[in-house]
Amino acid sequence: MKKILYSFLLLSSATLFAQKNTAIKFAVANDVIGTVDMFNARKSIVQSSKTYPSSASLPQNLKKYSSIFSNGITEYKIKNGYGGLDRISLASLNEQHGIPKDTPAFIEGYEFTDTNTVIYGDILTRSEVKDYNGKKSLFIYTTR
Repeated sequence: MKKILYSFLLLSSATLFAQKNTAIKFAVANDVIGTVDMFNARKSIVQSSKTYPSSASLPQNLKKYSSIFSNGITEYKIKNGYGGLDRISLASLNEQHGIPKDTPAFIEGYEFTDTNTVIYGDILTRSEVKDYNGKKSLFIYTTR
């Protein structure tokens, strides 16, 4: 009985670590990941936006995100001269936290296996290293 209970607790804790925060709406601008809230706070730099409601409706340049953003994504166009927002790759963030650069990272529970993915620094509200499936992995949170 103890083994069954222990197995259940271990499985549920692993599941809780990787729960996706569906309240976060991701966005892309110039092939860099951000959030809709981040761009709403910086409306003066946004030229236009377009929301794609499902992964099936994504244009070719966003198809690489279809497995991650199955509920759709918003693409923003930034005004000329405003492209200088801080950005960093997930591989660099992994290295800064002492994790091998090719280890998948999690943003709000969504797994990013391509660590060459670049994100805006503005979405890095909190990050921590957790054990996930026996490996240390970086978990990034966009809200406090």
